[in-house]
Amino acid sequence: MPKKGEKTPRPPIGDPNDPESLFNYMRRFLLWQAEKNYSPKTIENREVYLRYFIQWCDERGLTKPPEITKPIIERYQRYLFMYRKERDGEPLSTRSQHVRVAPIKAWFKWLARQNYILYNPASDLDLPRLERRLPKNILTVAESEAIINQPNTYTPTGVRDRAILETLYSTGMRRMELINLKLFDIDTERGTVMVRQGKGKKDRMIPIGERALKWIEKYQVEVRPSLTMPDDEGTLFLTNLSQAFTANRLTQMVREYIDQADIGKRGSCHLFRHTMATLMLENGADVRFIQAMLGHVSLETTQIYTQVSIRKLKDIHTATHPAKMMRAQQPEQEAELDEEGLLSALAAEEAEEEKD
Repeated sequence: MPKKGEKTPRPPIGDPNDPESLFNYMRRFLLWQAEKNYSPKTIENREVYLRYFIQWCDERGLTKPPEITKPIIERYQRYLFMYRKERDGEPLSTRSQHVRVAPIKAWFKWLARQNYILYNPASDLDLPRLERRLPKNILTVAESEAIINQPNTYTPTGVRDRAILETLYSTGMRRMELINLKLFDIDTERGTVMVRQGKGKKDRMIPIGERALKWIEKYQVEVRPSLTMPDDEGTLFLTNLSQAFTANRLTQMVREYIDQADIGKRGSCHLFRHTMATLMLENGADVRFIQAMLGHVSLETTQIYTQVSIRKLKDIHTATHPAKMMRAQQPEQEAELDEEGLLSALAAEEAEEEKD
């Protein structure tokens, strides 16, 4: 029996005692990624999609890496293209097909480099071209305020939830970035928050608005002390069980407030990420500053990425984010880059998060 908090081990595919099987080579590949400091989420996702492929191969009597050729992988691609979901009969999206094949390319590249196979059958494989989608929903300022005002701030839970919503709205951080925030990550004096080990295991310092800081301070002073336990590890936002939020619990909480606002739009944490980026762009922020806020190193449609200082980024945030005590004069902006590319990247992030 797995211990509490541990995931149940996934069953092997094929003969687990055959060291030359696809399944055991996959296990070696995953272990190598862990040794090379790939993120646990990346390793977990690759295992899921490689298992789909290995199961498909096993059903066709293909059990060892040398048996896999380029035509075999292309046949798997056609299978994905023709596949229909059981629940609604819909095909896999182009992005779903892409994310299922990309780990296969990485795996066979590793197999060839480690000399487990003579050549890489996936080296010249063409992946499906990804569509450029824009976010499904974007909130207006009025809609954002309506959602943020939903928590009953006369209760401890309401104060905490208001602080969480304000943080998501002000910073546009990812849900796991918010869940992993520590007390010392908030710098009230400078008006910044340190996002540690975000996507790609990268740290970044970003601005946070004055209003969000006020609610975080209220939560820290009035609510958090009653939620802490003797072994408090300094996690900023705690549940009623004195634990850090899980991704699903945070998603559920934010979604309930959005539904409660009855604005005719659905979504959860990522909706605030989209909204923050869009509203700041509409208010004149250069796309490069938004990239820095979101933690995007680059965008497909952006040829150059300019690293900006936290002081300049803070000025841009203060001038363009709608949640503020008073309107500040907007600083002069540099040449605009492709805003559609930014929103398209956000939509891709949301699709990836929905699979988690």
